[in-house]
Amino acid sequence: MTVSPAPPQTAPDWPHCGHGANPATAGCRGVRVDGYTACLAHLAEADRAAYLTSLSPGADLDHRGTPFTPELLDRLLDALRAPSTRRPQLGTARFDGAIFTGIAWFDRVAFTGDAWFDGVTFTDVARFGGVTFTSDAGFSGATFTGDAWFGEASFTGVARFGGVAFTGDSWFSGVTFTGDARFDGVTFTGDAWFDKASFTGIAGFVNASFTSAVGFCETSFTGDARFGGARFEMASYLGPLVCGERVVLDGVLFQQPVTVEMAAHRVSCARTRWASTATLHLRYAELDLRDAVFEYPVVVSARPYPFLRAGSDDPLPETELSGREPGVRLASVGGVDAAHLALHDVDLSGCRFAGAVHLDQLRVDGWCTFATTPTGWNRYFPWQWSRRNTLTEEHHWRVRTARYPETAVTRGWTPAPQDAPELKPAAVAALYRQLRKSLEDGKNEPDAADFYYGECEMRRHDTTRPRGERVLLTAYWALSGYGLRATRALAWLVAAMATTIAVMVLWGLPADDPKPQTTGQQVQAGQNLVLTTDTPDPRNPTGPWTERITTERFEKALRVVINSVVFRSSGQDLTTAGTYTEMTSRLAEPVLLGLAVLAVRSRVKR
Repeated sequence: MTVSPAPPQTAPDWPHCGHGANPATAGCRGVRVDGYTACLAHLAEADRAAYLTSLSPGADLDHRGTPFTPELLDRLLDALRAPSTRRPQLGTARFDGAIFTGIAWFDRVAFTGDAWFDGVTFTDVARFGGVTFTSDAGFSGATFTGDAWFGEASFTGVARFGGVAFTGDSWFSGVTFTGDARFDGVTFTGDAWFDKASFTGIAGFVNASFTSAVGFCETSFTGDARFGGARFEMASYLGPLVCGERVVLDGVLFQQPVTVEMAAHRVSCARTRWASTATLHLRYAELDLRDAVFEYPVVVSARPYPFLRAGSDDPLPETELSGREPGVRLASVGGVDAAHLALHDVDLSGCRFAGAVHLDQLRVDGWCTFATTPTGWNRYFPWQWSRRNTLTEEHHWRVRTARYPETAVTRGWTPAPQDAPELKPAAVAALYRQLRKSLEDGKNEPDAADFYYGECEMRRHDTTRPRGERVLLTAYWALSGYGLRATRALAWLVAAMATTIAVMVLWGLPADDPKPQTTGQQVQAGQNLVLTTDTPDPRNPTGPWTERITTERFEKALRVVINSVVFRSSGQDLTTAGTYTEMTSRLAEPVLLGLAVLAVRSRVKR
């Protein structure tokens, strides 16, 4: 068997040193020092000394691909040290592809131009504590084998760390990022600490991997904080942090129990997966949970007061969010299995529930609010619409099916956004039914009653249901608001009683109370006398109506009505019309009274 020789190492695209080159390798890849044929590491000592002597603070450097030992790096930085500050000062610095063996000390170095460390390999600890990057800084594709220390560093331009591999611990505590910070695709094998760091531009951690502990305690983001697709394998705590715009956690995986504390304008958790329990304490946030996966219980709670600094009673500054409401608003749970989701003190007035499953097992605790219906007087009938809790899906349906949608919006109904599905009444009724069950399980009977009202409303407007059922629901709605509007039922009861009294006074009571008459005859002396007592039929009242309306007749009619309400017979002699009226009132009025009592019960039931 013949073994093919390894292909020769590709030469870099800059004039390189080539020290130690042979057919299998291009040799040293370090860029040649200007005026010489070797890199800084392989210059003759006299030439190296002459080159270092020629440097002055703020000089531009190009040492791409050069291998550095700790001693060589110290000599280079000493040659660039400013006498006034005793800090090394570099202009544009090119270290792309360089290899730093041993500890690389860049502490307190000032880079006044672009600093490029793309593809650099640090075989030991890399220290950039207190470093100032005035322009852009690039570490894309770099490898940090040991710990990486950037504590208190300052990045004024764009900081590029895309694709970096941090094998040891990485420290970015107290770092200031004035421009965008790009950590997309970074692998943090050791601990990653960004405590008290400040991000003014966009902070990108897209598809980053955090294998060990991670810290973002007291971290502030003025722009977006993007963690889409990131993996948190051992993180038990994320935050507390403050973000003036969006925190994007789309597609993020949390593998261990985690507590998330954020004060942010918006938090997006679309397709986020919690493989263990989690608690989200949020402030100011509009939360989106579309298609999120909850394998274990997850609690979303509104934090009523500011987060505290670590080890102190001082509140964490929320300057980026000043002037906004501190509550939490849930935007959507579409596509979510809500069996493991619990909400506490969350505003659900704009939440879209369509597409979620197991909403009957959703836990809604604390002060959670839903959307409400518009109030005001009906434009066609003399009654006022009462307020009730509702789902935003009903708002969308009302506007979409209204004859004049603009008028519906003006009245207070909320139009649907462009991406909202067009739900049929049956689908909205199903949402109401499931959430009603959830509220009933939580002993929240009053709000559950509102959702029963909404369910019946959607069933009444569902044209796919039998006409008889819709007619029955319409009557149920008109008489008592589905057994939930006591005022409506009492109004009908009063109207029925008034009608019964009027009919009784005008036609139901006879002109005079019939008096029993006794008749009989004796055929022969000494025989028994046979007497027959009979009551004549009541005579219908005659004459003008005004003569029939008397105090006596009103009192009799009132007794008939009161007895009818409690399903009792008054024993009053009545005309034929009065008899049938009493029968009708004894049937209708107790039902209306029962509906009123049922409505009151639904509002005070615990």
